[in-house]
Amino acid sequence: MITYDDFKKVELRIATILSAERIPGSDKLLRLEVNAGEEKRQIVAGIGKNHRPEDLLGRQIVIVANLEPRQLMGLESQGMLLAASVEESGPILLTPETKIDAGAEIR
Repeated sequence: MITYDDFKKVELRIATILSAERIPGSDKLLRLEVNAGEEKRQIVAGIGKNHRPEDLLGRQIVIVANLEPRQLMGLESQGMLLAASVEESGPILLTPETKIDAGAEIR
């Protein structure tokens, strides 16, 4: 278990997907460009088996905004999207109930 103080360090924000494309050499990774409010970011996400890039454009998602960048398939991932793990259908993206400003903080 983590402490409440540890959890408070995690910055969850709304981001809007601006572009999405498959990463050559991977059947599950997608490169997403997102508007995270204060900036655009690149996020590499393992959702390609269940989500088509063209279906993601304009979608709003929940991201971890203060995660240390990480290299995946030679690309820097500048955050992580949140999704529910559903074995039958694959990851289900967490999205706001209504469209809101990119960068909105989740508390």
